[in-house]
Amino acid sequence: MTEQKPVSVAPRVRYEKIGRVAHVTLDRPEALNAMDLRMHEELLEVWNDFESDDDLWVAVLSGSGSRAFSVGQDLKESAARIKDGIAGTSTFGSRGKPGWPRLTERFDMTKPIVAKVRGYAIGGGFELAMACDVIVASEDATFALPEARLGLVAGAGGVFRLTRQIPWRTAMGYLLTGRSMTARRAFELGLVNEVVPQAGLDACVEGWVADILRCAPLSLRAIKEAAVKSATLPLEDAFTMRYPWEERRMKSRDAQEGPLAFAEKREPVWEAR
Repeated sequence: MTEQKPVSVAPRVRYEKIGRVAHVTLDRPEALNAMDLRMHEELLEVWNDFESDDDLWVAVLSGSGSRAFSVGQDLKESAARIKDGIAGTSTFGSRGKPGWPRLTERFDMTKPIVAKVRGYAIGGGFELAMACDVIVASEDATFALPEARLGLVAGAGGVFRLTRQIPWRTAMGYLLTGRSMTARRAFELGLVNEVVPQAGLDACVEGWVADILRCAPLSLRAIKEAAVKSATLPLEDAFTMRYPWEERRMKSRDAQEGPLAFAEKREPVWEAR
C-alpha cells in the first residue's frame, strides 16, 4: 500500500520585515489575489504580529503580480460551500468567521498602513484598500464594489467607508450600480493619495514610507487614533475625548527629542518611548 504524503499548500500571504517596515503581500496571483478562508486566517496572524511588534512602525499592503491588488472574496470557494450546504448567509462584518477581526474591522489599529494598488481592487479588495491610511495606485488600477450585481452587499465596510470617504451621492451611485472607477477618478474623488505609472509605483510607495518613517512613531499612532475616534464626534467633544496613545506620546522621550533636535539643528532619533 502506497503511503500517502500530506499535501503541501503554499501560503496565501507573504510577510516580510525589512527594517521598520512590514511588507504584507496577498499572494494568490493565479486567482487575482482573491481572498479565501485560509488567506483570512493567515492575515489574522500577520496583523496580530504587526500590531504587537514594537520594531515595526508602518506596513505596506499589496497584491502579488501585476494584474490585481485583490478581486475580493473568493466566490468560487463561496459557491462550492453553498453547493455543499455549509455556507450560511453573511452580512456586515466578519465576527465569527475565519480571520476575525479582519483589517476592515481593526478599529484600534493605530500603526499606519500604506496600500500599494495595481490592477484590480474589486469588492473586498477595494474595501481592504479603503481600510488603509494611504493609497498609492498605478494608472491601470480599477476600483469597484460590484456586490449588488451578485445579490450581496459590500459588507466588509464598503457601504460605510465609501459613503464617508467621498461625497454621499457619488458613493451611492457606485454602490447602487456596481460601476467601476479608474485610478484617476479615484484620485479626483480623494480616495487615492497619488497615481503613478505602473513602472514607478514601487518607488512612489517607498517615498511615502520614507516620509512616514521620518515622523515620530508615537506621534503617528496618536494622530491616527485621534482621527479615527473623533471622526463622527462634534468638534467640541473631539477635544475632550480621551486618547490613550496621545497620553503616551505626551509623556514620552520622543516628545522632548523633537524640539531638542530642531533647536540643535540635527535629525531627531526616535525611540518610540
